Amino acid sequence: MEKSFYYSVPWSEVSYLKEALTSMEIPFAIEQGDRLPLNPGEVAFVFPDLHIRIYQGVRELFGEHGQRYPQ
Repeated sequence: MEKSFYYSVPWSEVSYLKEALTSMEIPFAIEQGDRLPLNPGEVAFVFPDLHIRIYQGVRELFGEHGQRYPQ
């Protein structure tokens, strides 16, 4: 998967978001590491480029625009 953008979220939200994205059949990966600027207790939901209509659903789920994944 070519990584395009991500959302950082607290661990407490991972289960809900994972279930929602899976039910919407949206591709994603979950990352935690030095490459992304995450606060303690956070993980990143990482996405490839998405069609604008699908991206709109993701944006509504997370409540904001995603951050560009570092190259």
